[in-house]
Amino acid sequence: QVQLVESGGGLVQAGGSLRLSCAASGRTFSSYSMGWFRQAPGKERQFVAAINWSGSNTYYADSVKGRFTISRDNAYNTVYLLMNSLKPEDTAVYYCAARSGGGSYYYTTNYNYWGPGTQVTVSS
Repeated sequence: QVQLVESGGGLVQAGGSLRLSCAASGRTFSSYSMGWFRQAPGKERQFVAAINWSGSNTYYADSVKGRFTISRDNAYNTVYLLMNSLKPEDTAVYYCAARSGGGSYYYTTNYNYWGPGTQVTVSS
């Protein structure tokens, strides 16, 4: 069992930066791959970024590639999402998720645990 809690969301102007954090409970955090997803009002939850258990492999949605960076610190049971050059279309609730199995990183159904989310609002 893993419990996840996101933090670091807020209101920022276009072009600005935010760093989201996701703190995980449990002693087996390092065995999970982690992902970030986001959901805007009226839209489906969409993949943003993912990182494997060791941090050696990362994956990004095309819409955030080059602007967002996912990382993790297994010593602190935390995964991060650094978001630079933010755009109004990045506005959404951002969710952290953990997975213990395989399959594509891009699908919500391949993740076992989810945090409650944190709001990110980018003003123009």
